[in-house]
Amino acid sequence: MERAARRAGRRRDEITLVAITKVFPASAIREAYALGVRHFGENYVQEFERKAPEVGDLAEARFHFVGHLQSNKVRRAVELFHLIETIDSDRIARKINDIGAEREVFLEVKLSAEEAKRGAAADALPLLVDAVRACPCLRLTGLMTMPPWSENPEESRPYFQELRRLGHQHGLTCLSMGMSHDFEVAIEEGATHVRVGSALFGPRRSE
Repeated sequence: MERAARRAGRRRDEITLVAITKVFPASAIREAYALGVRHFGENYVQEFERKAPEVGDLAEARFHFVGHLQSNKVRRAVELFHLIETIDSDRIARKINDIGAEREVFLEVKLSAEEAKRGAAADALPLLVDAVRACPCLRLTGLMTMPPWSENPEESRPYFQELRRLGHQHGLTCLSMGMSHDFEVAIEEGATHVRVGSALFGPRRSE
């Protein structure tokens, strides 16, 4: 991260490492916290619900929800997570807002044609941004995306460049992009949050 920041003429402290602990036990969160990590990402509400009692005493930890948020899991997600990175519809935004707890949120943008990828289309962003900004309990600060998988990190660069353009267009300064294989490219293209799992914890166990 330091090397990538230097190449981009940026400071390392501009970039937040979000350790992705999906399928890893609570002990992995505690170990990373002891080493200085403060931001953690989880993909599944129910999985983190099981871990939460074991990490509730980590006072400075901030937990990010980075998976697809189902409407029936919204209330529990708001209770468990400090930041929700994957809002992709005004319906989900309103459900979060109606709970009445203030939350920082990002919008997930689908920039790939892959059917498996989720998120709002780029041309739908103007209306979605307006809808979320109209929710008094939501603090919209950024965008998130996930490019198609490739062993070549350079293939992610155009997607990161497009997310940066969209963030600038909508006045959103946080960009959550880049994972273990391509986070250096993401940092070069302006990422403020990189979501890193296997590079920290090793290969994931079977889910």
